[in-house]
Amino acid sequence: MARKKAAEPFAVATAHLAGVDKDWARLIKQVGTCGLQSISGREPYEALIRAIAHQQLHGKAAEAITGRFLALYPEVAFPAPENIIATDDSVLRACGFSATKVATIRGIVEKTVEGVVPLRSEAIEMSDEELIARLVTLRGVGRWTVEMILIFTLERPDVLPVDDFGVREGWRVLKSLEKQPRPKELAQIGLAWSPYRSVAAWYLWQAANQAKLAAKKGNLKVAKV
Repeated sequence: MARKKAAEPFAVATAHLAGVDKDWARLIKQVGTCGLQSISGREPYEALIRAIAHQQLHGKAAEAITGRFLALYPEVAFPAPENIIATDDSVLRACGFSATKVATIRGIVEKTVEGVVPLRSEAIEMSDEELIARLVTLRGVGRWTVEMILIFTLERPDVLPVDDFGVREGWRVLKSLEKQPRPKELAQIGLAWSPYRSVAAWYLWQAANQAKLAAKKGNLKVAKV
């Protein structure tokens, strides 16, 4: 007997977005199946620290720093807040973290111990806005960082990071606009994509990336002439 084909996990979301207008339908057809992947089980404080490590750095550099950081605690997959608190600033700096990032990381772990940064079990019960309001009180943590945690750590389906350059650029590309929409404008437009705005963000990132790659190819062709 033939096996049933596994249901595409974002089928309902992509059908909803494709029904918004022909541009969305075209983008989804062009990109294909949604590849949004979350890391389930990760604690919020770990996600915050990893996000801080990546701030203002290229991916490879951030991964190298994170690797040196994790190597300080070889017995665990990721150190507990108390372990990080017990680590001297000079040791963290030697991993490649700036003084500002060390202070930010120390603030995150201290607030985790105090209960300001919730455990995953508590965060799951909080609304998006409740979690954003709590975590943006931390030094060096803005709304965008928390939105990334909502999407990629807590698997929230309806988050639209309107301050994200790639998301706004994706909309500009999708609609062939001369300039990107303002965050408030995109937030209003994005209401039509609810309750699947996280998937919408993923597709807009793909639109921006495709346009960037196309532009690079175009420049290469010009250079060869």
